[in-house]
Amino acid sequence: MTNNQSIKDLFSDAFGQSPNDESAAAKFAIKEKKLKIKELERLTKQAADAAGLPYVDLAGFPISPEALVLIDEEEAKALKTLCFYYDGKNMRLGSLEPRDENVISLAKNLSEKYFAEISIYLITESSFNYGLEMYRAIPKVREIIRGVKVTEEELNRYGEKLSSFKDLQAEINKAQITEIVTMIMAAAIKSDSSDIHIEAEEKLIKVRFRIDGVLHDVASLDKSSWEKIISRMKLLAAVKINVTDKPQDGRLSIFLKDDRVDIRASFLPTNFGESVVMRLLRSSSVGLEFNDLGIRDRAFNQLKREVERPNGMIITTGPTGSGKTTTLYAILKKLNDPETKIITIEDPIEYQLAGVNQSQTSKNYTFAQGLRSIVRQDPDIVMVGEIRDLETAEIAIQAALTGHLVLSTIHTNDAAGTVPRFLSMGAKPYLLAPALNAMIGQRLVRKICQKCKHEVKLEDEVLKRVKDSLNELLEEDKKKIDFNNLKFFMGKGCDACQGIGYKGRIGVYEVLTMNKEIEKLILSGSVSEYDIRDNAKKNGMITMVQDGLLKALDGITSVEEIFRVSE
Repeated sequence: MTNNQSIKDLFSDAFGQSPNDESAAAKFAIKEKKLKIKELERLTKQAADAAGLPYVDLAGFPISPEALVLIDEEEAKALKTLCFYYDGKNMRLGSLEPRDENVISLAKNLSEKYFAEISIYLITESSFNYGLEMYRAIPKVREIIRGVKVTEEELNRYGEKLSSFKDLQAEINKAQITEIVTMIMAAAIKSDSSDIHIEAEEKLIKVRFRIDGVLHDVASLDKSSWEKIISRMKLLAAVKINVTDKPQDGRLSIFLKDDRVDIRASFLPTNFGESVVMRLLRSSSVGLEFNDLGIRDRAFNQLKREVERPNGMIITTGPTGSGKTTTLYAILKKLNDPETKIITIEDPIEYQLAGVNQSQTSKNYTFAQGLRSIVRQDPDIVMVGEIRDLETAEIAIQAALTGHLVLSTIHTNDAAGTVPRFLSMGAKPYLLAPALNAMIGQRLVRKICQKCKHEVKLEDEVLKRVKDSLNELLEEDKKKIDFNNLKFFMGKGCDACQGIGYKGRIGVYEVLTMNKEIEKLILSGSVSEYDIRDNAKKNGMITMVQDGLLKALDGITSVEEIFRVSE
């Protein structure tokens, strides 16, 4: 073929005749189309190789219906992406735009939904059209979903009926088994619950929701229907239905129109039957911004300064459910920019953060192993879900001393307990002292419902306790308080808060930053948390109780709530 010879001329030579007559023209068109497709496949493969992407030609590929229907045809058309292979563990997608953000998001969702390793291949328009033809060639099959599908219409319908927990009980009494499961989940979402507890008792099955950190009885189920209900839940969570004498953990998802709620389900055998606890993780609530955490005045400025340092350790402390991970995510969101490499190791990964490399621990992948590998990935910032042993502590301290900012959590009652906890693990004082930047003690308290908030008068004993605590503040902080006109509030309970009086939560904090005196205490090797707390208060640290009482004076929470979480 010469430079001036066209594909059409080439076909004329091959046929030995001009493609002007009808039969030759048809043959010419077919040959020309095949040649163009072949050339396009070759060029696409070259482009894939150059971009470091896998490539596949789907012409004639045995695409199974089970793989194809994992992506709805309409979604496949919209994203120019289809699934051409799935064996239960591995999934392969073919896409015209494999690096498109929407395609990558789809791949992540499919991976979490089907617990599969996913590869995205570059394909041509011809391969994609071949896949679309396969959609038309197979019978319409039901979409395979690991999870329960809850539509916006269902939520709205239940929302209209379920204005209170009494309404939920009434509806459950009339509902079918499959409706009961969906109804409980819909009610939990509507009430912003973090957990659903379904517990087998001697005569009935109790349903409780954890709302703003506190459990509430919401309904009871007939014991005779429990076996069917828990079988339905086990099926959705992909655990073994016939295993009733061993703990099991599963996952499921609730699919909404513009959101998804991931659920971790735990099944535990008890003396009256299995107990189920479901933790709800809503993907749209990826935590607060740093400025919205609720850290006040001097403490906020101190923490902001420590967060912006290039190295050192920032540790959040508190019991389970005190919002430690939320605080770390807020700090990561503040620090996340294109010039900064952030890697995390978590157990589990609760929320996806764009631009952050997140890894999850497993049976054969511990915090210490992950952290050791992470520091070889040239990160600027490292987040470790929890420091719970000496090996992890030592690697984290070394990372903080060698130019990395390390964020992590530790289980202690308050910020002052951080150092003694590290030392009890066996951390070396002369390394720990220069590594620590800041320690944050925190709790979550419920916010007063603004729809039914009203002023209350405290009992004399409680008021004295409040004043004694506030009087320990520095003089400059006490000047901001009118001790002769202290006003406090509560919620009466209304439809907006399900009669609870509270709606939503906020953190109360104490921020302890390192200073020379505390460094000397650490280096002495026999430091107690009382010594550290006294030093911190002398240097102006506002304690969690004091921070909470200041928020109570602002009408955000109640004195009763502050003393509930701090005692």
